[in-house]
Amino acid sequence: MTAIRFAAMPTADARALWNGGRDAYDNLPETMTSDGDGNPCRHCLQNIEEGDEFLVFAYRPFPELQPYAETGPIFLHKQPCRRYSAEEILPPVLTTSPDFIVRGYGENDRIVYGTGAVTQIANIPAYAETLLARSEIAYVHVRSARNNCFQCRIEKVRMPALAETGALT
Repeated sequence: MTAIRFAAMPTADARALWNGGRDAYDNLPETMTSDGDGNPCRHCLQNIEEGDEFLVFAYRPFPELQPYAETGPIFLHKQPCRRYSAEEILPPVLTTSPDFIVRGYGENDRIVYGTGAVTQIANIPAYAETLLARSEIAYVHVRSARNNCFQCRIEKVRMPALAETGALT
C-alpha cells in the first residue's frame, strides 16, 4: 500500500495572486462574489462562503509550458486563507460533486496514458494509492469530472530513510 497526501495549490502561487500577480495567461485575476455554491478555493480546499469575494484566474499547476501542461480556470479566496493541511484525509472541496477525474502524471509532468478515470468520491484515495504504487507515476491530479478544472494534487508520502546502524540483530 502506498501512503498518500492531498496537496493544495502552493502558498507561493496563491500569495503571488493576492499581491497583484498575473495568471497563467498573463492576465490579472477577476474578482467575483460567491453565491455560496460551487466556488471551491484551491488553497484552503474549502468552498468559498456566500457573499465572500474570490479571484477567478487561469492556473497551470505545472512547472513549465509543454503540451500536457493543462491550464484552466480556478478560484481562490480574495483575502489570504490558510493552506489546506489535513493532508491524509479527503479535502472538503472533494465533497462537492459525486465524482472527479483522477489522473496520473510522470516525473516529466506528462499524463501517463490509461490512468485517467472518472472516480466516485469514496474511491479517490484507493485509486490514487493504486496509481502511485506504479513506478512511472510521480503524482496524481484530481480534476472536475464536468469541467476538467484542477482541484488538488495527490502525492506519495515520502517516508524518512532509516539510519543504517551497521549491525544486524
